Amino acid sequence: MAHAKKVTLYILVVFVLYSIINSPERSGELVKVGFEGISSAAQGVGDFMTELIK
Repeated sequence: MAHAKKVTLYILVVFVLYSIINSPERSGELVKVGFEGISSAAQGVGDFMTELIK
C-alpha cells in the first residue's frame, strides 16, 4: 500500500511539472485562481467570526 502511494505521488509530481513546462501561462492562471479562492474562503471565515462576536 505504501508503495502505491509513493508511485502515485511521483506520477502526480511528474504531471504537475509537465503541465508547468508545457503551458506556464495556463498554470499561472490556475495558481492565481486557487489563491483567490483561498483568500475568499478566509475572508468569509473572518466575516463569520466577526458576526459571531457582535
